[in-house]
Amino acid sequence: MVIRRTLAEIEPVSHQATSYFYALLFLHNPQLRDMFPAAMDAQRDRLFGALLLAAEHIDDTVTLTDYLCNLGRGHRKYGTQSEHYPLVGECLMSALERYAPRSWGPEAEAAWVRAYTAISQIMIDAAAEDELHSPPWWYAEIVSHERRTSDVAVVTVRTDQPYPYRAGQYASVETPWWPRVWRYYSFASSPRPDGLLSFHVKAVPAGWVSRSLVHRARRGDVVKLGPPAGSMTVDHTSSRGLLCVGGSTGIAPIKALVEDVAQHGVRREVEVFFGAQRDADLYDLDSFLELERRLPWLSVRPVVAQYATRGFAGQLPDAVKEFGPWGNFDGYLSGPPQMIRKSVDALVSAGMPADRIRHDFLGTLVTSGK
Repeated sequence: MVIRRTLAEIEPVSHQATSYFYALLFLHNPQLRDMFPAAMDAQRDRLFGALLLAAEHIDDTVTLTDYLCNLGRGHRKYGTQSEHYPLVGECLMSALERYAPRSWGPEAEAAWVRAYTAISQIMIDAAAEDELHSPPWWYAEIVSHERRTSDVAVVTVRTDQPYPYRAGQYASVETPWWPRVWRYYSFASSPRPDGLLSFHVKAVPAGWVSRSLVHRARRGDVVKLGPPAGSMTVDHTSSRGLLCVGGSTGIAPIKALVEDVAQHGVRREVEVFFGAQRDADLYDLDSFLELERRLPWLSVRPVVAQYATRGFAGQLPDAVKEFGPWGNFDGYLSGPPQMIRKSVDALVSAGMPADRIRHDFLGTLVTSGK
């Protein structure tokens, strides 16, 4: 496929292509610069990377459409308008022509124009539909800030208007300390009667937003939330069990899924694997064990990679595979991309069909939070 040949050629020089893309975009359209953060090092790969990723999956209609609809809705918070898409497309074509000269030509250009036209139209339509019933963002006041470890906090917020979402989804968050820098965090509970939303945030090195939320944020601070996104939700028409695998703060949406199953009142076997590097990183294990005591269909297994004194000692994907087979379960995976890759392989080798494994890995390739 001509698009894949272009992607293969541009991969070794992607950093140069990205820089050239943004230079063109801002040179010819200076009015767009204010839509991006002041420091571009964190943002630099996101838009260009999302476009390349979408083109790479152009034949996977279902996955791509869901991904692009989320992007289109999410771009409303930046102030993106439909007339901006052709401007971006022109710069994309110029960057591809410059940095993929061997594969570029009339055939490649035509293929990329068709792909970008389809990609942008899905995003434009999703944004237009979303505008009919949702704001571009929600203001959210922090009502609780609980430090669980030196680098993990549970942050609970109250939005200024109702925020509809499903267990297993995530939202982008902007803090007042880093304007126009958005990072993605999963909801740590199913929708609550009081409307409060909780996130588990781990401060990572050079993570502007995560470090601010863990070390700087306090009760009364106000953040912004983008629209909910993600497809890692429970199919309540199925009677199969749920195998839920969460690494580090990836356990947050797993907790929301467990609560969702409990609220629906149907007894389905749910197996939870909670992965951590050390015992101290099992920051939410006690609340899971309390759920296990109350819910007879729930089993919780901590997995610790180093110096384990609790649960299973070893790597999370290995533990999941050892406790299989999982042919009668649906899989739900959340955590670092490498963990998800290895866990998918482990589940498939343990008897789970690949089409029953759910995660938001496609999105995390270009939207992983820091």
